Amino acid sequence: MNIDNLLDHLLGIEGGYSNNPKDSGGETNWGVTVAVAREEGYAGRMVDMTRDQAKMIYLRRYWVKPHFADIGARSAAIAAELFDTGVNCGTATSSMMLQRALNVMNNQATLYGDLKVDGAIGPATLTALDRYLAKRGREGEVVLLKALNCIQGERYIDLAERRQKDEAFVYGWIKNRVEIAA
Repeated sequence: MNIDNLLDHLLGIEGGYSNNPKDSGGETNWGVTVAVAREEGYAGRMVDMTRDQAKMIYLRRYWVKPHFADIGARSAAIAAELFDTGVNCGTATSSMMLQRALNVMNNQATLYGDLKVDGAIGPATLTALDRYLAKRGREGEVVLLKALNCIQGERYIDLAERRQKDEAFVYGWIKNRVEIAA
């Protein structure tokens, strides 16, 4: 799946304007929170944000900046998962999920050394992913995707347990965001 398809899929899930008082993100349009919109230079009313303006924010902030495009050159499926999770949980969080999963799948550091779980995709994370995929192939890609989704699902449950207002969203998060690869 290319980035244009990912963006169209994401915007279909996120929908248009919302200002749900239970949503920690506050006022949003196309899933872009007002805080993110302002950080990305959007100064207009949130209700007026266009689909194309939201796409540009997603592309810059959730694809290029966290280096998910570099992941996509190695595995489109893993990049798509990191992108979607990054939009919903933050790109540093989705990057840490990848780093954690790679650390526990490195066969006691025989495939590659343990990564610093810092949420920054750089040369060490990319090299570890390259070595993991070279050793494990397509099956390993599927297993890594399952691991990422397990970590993501646990995060949603933890959030809802800690913040009761998030119970209003946990069903949809798991329904729309957690997919077990086949």
